[in-house]
Amino acid sequence: MKVRPDAWALTPLLLFLALFFGAGLYYSAQGLPMAFYQLRAPVAILPAIALGLWLARRRGLPAQTTLLKGIADPDIMQMCLIFLLAGAFAMVTNKIGAVDAVVSLGIGGLPPVLILPGIFLLAGFLALSVGSSMGTIAAVAPIALGVADASGLSRALVMGAVIGGAAFGDNLSLISDTAIAAARTQGCTVREKFRENAKIALPAALLTLVVLGFVGEASPVQSADDASPWLLVPYVLVLILALVGLDVLVVLGVGLMVAALFGAGFAQHGYSVAEFSGDIYAGFESVFEITLLALLIGGLGALIKSAGGLAWIAQTIAKIARGNDGRRTGEWSIAALATVTDVFTANNTVAILISGGLAQDIAERHGVPPARAASVLDIFVCAVQSLLPYGAQILLAASLASLSPLELVGKAHYCWALLVMTVVVMLWPAKKQVRDAAALPAQA
Repeated sequence: MKVRPDAWALTPLLLFLALFFGAGLYYSAQGLPMAFYQLRAPVAILPAIALGLWLARRRGLPAQTTLLKGIADPDIMQMCLIFLLAGAFAMVTNKIGAVDAVVSLGIGGLPPVLILPGIFLLAGFLALSVGSSMGTIAAVAPIALGVADASGLSRALVMGAVIGGAAFGDNLSLISDTAIAAARTQGCTVREKFRENAKIALPAALLTLVVLGFVGEASPVQSADDASPWLLVPYVLVLILALVGLDVLVVLGVGLMVAALFGAGFAQHGYSVAEFSGDIYAGFESVFEITLLALLIGGLGALIKSAGGLAWIAQTIAKIARGNDGRRTGEWSIAALATVTDVFTANNTVAILISGGLAQDIAERHGVPPARAASVLDIFVCAVQSLLPYGAQILLAASLASLSPLELVGKAHYCWALLVMTVVVMLWPAKKQVRDAAALPAQA
């Protein structure tokens, strides 16, 4: 059944954002500590879900069934399992002393000025190899947090470097689901999209490395004499298994078991089965809030889509693009479509699948080459997704670091650099076309 576009279908998400961020700003002005935790996000979203249910029923849709299907979406459930296992892995490796070991024997050997760039490159390499920003954050975050605590760096800065590196690698990876979806919907190969993407992403990454070398003041990391190198094995194994291409859930599950075994053999005070099971559950508890929020956002997104909110966005952008000519208009329209769709779905792959067909129509109408259209589409959904305070990437990083999601938005330097670089590149060809057009009469 064709969905009728309806702008009112977008109001539930706007209500959630107004309640959550409005309350946080209000309590910040009152001087309360942890202002954005006074009204918890899973509670703030409940009125939005109620409004979404009412709007769906008003349109004659099976509101409750739509909500439950959105919550039970396979992508949402996989995301929640990643949250749980990542929380457990971070807790267990911290308790056995693996974090201290990797800091003392690994990144601790880097000069202070190279710590943040090193973390960015580690996350970028892993994400490029495995094609998953979520898997990268889950694997690298415990290492990064140990480095932050040992070097005196801000946890927000360090996690921003992890998020940026994960976005960089995921955006360029040839096996990323977003890259494959963008290329297929625009009618080009993944390699053609990669070549177009690299022209923008690599300069943005170089700029980020320079910035990371100057932000933050790190102290030299002191090596612990009693750190066992065997405690590095869980991290090394997780990275290797991820690079081999195993599913992130399998990787984290194997990492948990190996961490328990090496903790029992090499941790200073041993590691019992009872401690292991208790730490797993403590890890689950540490990510309970974001797991619950991810489920509720999945349901809210399904209500918004079924009620015509996303169809209205697509229709509006198509109308604007249809009334203007030129490649520049086409690229801006694709960028706007990708951005708004991702904001309302909080899932970059889903955003591409929803907007890909319309983006291809816009590209063909305005003369945007397929590889360029795929690149713009993928860049904007990946960068915006990594900056959403309610997006999976920031939620996972914030939960593992015990930070407010808003603290990480401004620290994901690469994502901002990528957006700025893309805007500059999108503007440049337009100017060149104007000069070429002006030169034609004179040549004639």
